[in-house]
Amino acid sequence: MRYKDHNNAIELMNEWGSKHQPFVFFVDYKQQQIYIEKMENVNSEEVIYRFNEMTNENDTTTEQDKSDIARRMQWQTFPESLNQYKQSFDIVMRNILKGNSFLTNLTCSTPIATNLSLKDIYCLSKAKYKLWVKDMFVVFSPEIFVRIKGNKISSYPMKGTTDATLPNAEQLLMEDIKEAAEHATITDLIRNDLSMISEHVRVTKYRYIDQLETNRGPILQTSSEICGTLPEGFNRHLGELFFKLLPAGSITGAPKMKTTQIIEEAEHYDRRFYSGVMGYFDGYDLDSAVMIRFVEQQEEGKMVYKSGGGITFQSDVVDEYNEMKQKIYVPIY
Repeated sequence: MRYKDHNNAIELMNEWGSKHQPFVFFVDYKQQQIYIEKMENVNSEEVIYRFNEMTNENDTTTEQDKSDIARRMQWQTFPESLNQYKQSFDIVMRNILKGNSFLTNLTCSTPIATNLSLKDIYCLSKAKYKLWVKDMFVVFSPEIFVRIKGNKISSYPMKGTTDATLPNAEQLLMEDIKEAAEHATITDLIRNDLSMISEHVRVTKYRYIDQLETNRGPILQTSSEICGTLPEGFNRHLGELFFKLLPAGSITGAPKMKTTQIIEEAEHYDRRFYSGVMGYFDGYDLDSAVMIRFVEQQEEGKMVYKSGGGITFQSDVVDEYNEMKQKIYVPIY
C-alpha cells in the first residue's frame, strides 16, 4: 500500500475537492502517512471501510455465522501495571501543574489475546465508523471528527465515560466535576479550531449522552456539537482547511501544540494510525471520524489495543487507569 506525505495529501484533497471527485482517506496521528484514494480505486483486498452508510463491504457472512463467531469469542487483555501507568501519569500531571497544559490525553498500548482476526473484528463490530487495513489494524470508532454538508462544518468531541450499569449512571456522569471540566476544555479547543477555518462558530448542543454497547457491557459517553460556516469555494482548498484541524483536539489536549510535546514525553509507544482520522468525501459533502477503539496487529500476528483518556488537574491516577482499561473493548454483543 502506498501512502502520501503531508504536502501531497493536501494537494490531492484540494484538487479532488475542486473537481468534486469522491475519495476515501485515513491519516496517521503525526500526519506522516496518509492514504488517499479515489473511491472507485479502493482495493477491498487491502482496505475495507464503512463510514455511516458509505462502504465498500462485500461481506457474505450470514448473521447466524456472525452470531456463532461472537459466541465463541475469546478476549483477554494484559494492561500495564498501575505503577507503570503512574510514571506516565506523573509526567502529565507535573506539566499540568506547571501550567503547560489544561488537558492532556494520555494513552497506552495493551497486549490482547483473542481468537478473532482483524477482519473478524471488523465484520462483527457494530459502530458508525469502521476501517480494516490488511495485516495492520482495525478501528471501530463512535467519535465523529468533522462533517461538512453544503458550506456548514460540524464537529462532535467526545469526552466523559462511565459504566452504564452503575446506579444513577447518567446523573453521576453529568455531575462529575472532573468530567465536566474536561469536556468544557475540549469543547472550547474545538470551537477555536473551527474558528481558524470557518465563521459564526457556535456550540449548538452541549454534553449530550450516548450509550455504547460493548462485549464488556454498556458504557455512557458525553459529546457536544459545534458548528460553523465555511467560506465560499472552500472545496478548492479542502486539504488545507482539513489539515489545519489536525491532530484532533479530543485525542491531544489543550493547548494543542504544547500538549502534543507532553504526550511525546509521557507515552512509551508509537501511536501510529491510532488517534488519527478517517473518512470520505463524496464530491460535495465530507464525513470523518477519530480513529479510536483501535486494534493493531504487530509482529508474528500479536495484537495490541490502544486506549486512553483525558487528564486534568482534578484527575485521580486510579480512576484514569481504570478508564483506560474500561475502553479496551469491542462493540460485539
